[in-house]
Amino acid sequence: MEEGAQLKPVATDHRYEVFHTDCPARDMVDHVTSRWGIWVLISLRANDLRFYELRDSIRGISEKMLAQTLRALVQDGLLRREVEPTTPPQVTYGLTEFGRDLGEPLTDLFDRITRQLPPR
Repeated sequence: MEEGAQLKPVATDHRYEVFHTDCPARDMVDHVTSRWGIWVLISLRANDLRFYELRDSIRGISEKMLAQTLRALVQDGLLRREVEPTTPPQVTYGLTEFGRDLGEPLTDLFDRITRQLPPR
């Protein structure tokens, strides 16, 4: 052991430092809470959808933004992407177990908000 070195206890509960800009968990939070990420997760809560079904269910999203959002959520492990080898290829998106786990509180938040709004 080097002179002057201090022993530090090894943390058994590894926690991410989400307030640090280089934390990988922060990127995932940014993707989920982005303008479109939350809508994708809520749209997929009931069943898997193809790209165009998702686009049509989320009004106001461009194909470019949907593609970027889907790519980020797939990379984060929240969505699974299934490609059927047809011409043209049919791509279906669905929630992973992790995505369903994160989607539950988002759905609860969405339901609470809509219950509090005045009737139309």
